[in-house]
Amino acid sequence: MYVPLLNFLLFSVILRLGATNFLKSARERHQNQVASTEDFRYLAASSDPNYINKVLDNILVPRVVGTPNHEKVFKYIKKELRLLNWHVDVDEFMDKVPIFGNLKFKNIVATHNPQAERYLVLACHYDSKYFKDIEFVGAIDSAVPCAMMLEIAKTLSQDLQKSKNKNVALKLVFFDGEEAFENWGPHDSIYGAKHLARTLHSNRSLINGENVSELDKIDMLALLDLIGFRNPQFLNFFENTKRWFLRLIEIENTLHEMNLLKNHYSNYFLARSSYGRIEDDHLPFLKRNVPILHVISTPFPPEWHTAKDNRDIVDMDTVVNINLILKGFISEYLHLSLHPPDASNENPIPIIIVFLCALTFFIYKNFVK
Repeated sequence: MYVPLLNFLLFSVILRLGATNFLKSARERHQNQVASTEDFRYLAASSDPNYINKVLDNILVPRVVGTPNHEKVFKYIKKELRLLNWHVDVDEFMDKVPIFGNLKFKNIVATHNPQAERYLVLACHYDSKYFKDIEFVGAIDSAVPCAMMLEIAKTLSQDLQKSKNKNVALKLVFFDGEEAFENWGPHDSIYGAKHLARTLHSNRSLINGENVSELDKIDMLALLDLIGFRNPQFLNFFENTKRWFLRLIEIENTLHEMNLLKNHYSNYFLARSSYGRIEDDHLPFLKRNVPILHVISTPFPPEWHTAKDNRDIVDMDTVVNINLILKGFISEYLHLSLHPPDASNENPIPIIIVFLCALTFFIYKNFVK
């Protein structure tokens, strides 16, 4: 009686380990496709600071979980992603928090290709911190990263659509409830990230006949935080994603040499490592062995968690520059084909019409009396 049960359990474990090893091996063997100078110029030309400002016009408000503004921002982000034809899921749940009691949280998860085997995940949080005595809008923490991610979704949508048959796709996660309501700690912080990590760990599907979790499908989670002010500094925090952090440095240097970064006088991404722990939305994923790329300014700016973290400290050149670096990284990681359509394939009829009109005018002027 016990032998068949034991065999079944052993077989299930082998299946799970086999699938996990398959995906782990795939991400460890993954190589980027180095972008050309034409690729970088194409990405730079597609940058849309006006759209970033438009997003900020709509989300740069106090947006504490459970408030009308929070619901407004949630609906705006979801609407923008769906207008761009991204597949959007909402991870909704209730949790008890200090001060306010039971609140509803909503993580937003979007991808252009829900059928992909593996994902590069770009993430930030969209809630703002509660303060009793000040109006806190959290520009760099993290309205600007939200706007950056939506601009990435907008400007790369067509290129991502052309690459939907690839095994690796881009996923965007807008975490809810990152901020503590009273005092930061394991029970009062990163509410959304903790719930989503558990959910993805539990949700399973078949890949090549093997049972895997949605968490297993994540190649790497790149978390954006405290971005938007002038001259930030980003350090490497994790050895297992160091090669990808070094590629960010190389992309920044290349873009600088090509004069594609505006008012860029010092590097953002520094060839230095800091293995000290910064608590953020990545922690529940890190604990489940998801590779992490933490793009957070170190040291924190003096405006952090003050009323001065508002639009006045947002430097749009810096925001566009960092997003261009990220788009270069994403396009390389996903092996996107970025070249614009070949002009030779354009419809020749308008050119012929112009030529015929010019010829008719010439004949009329010179031969018709």
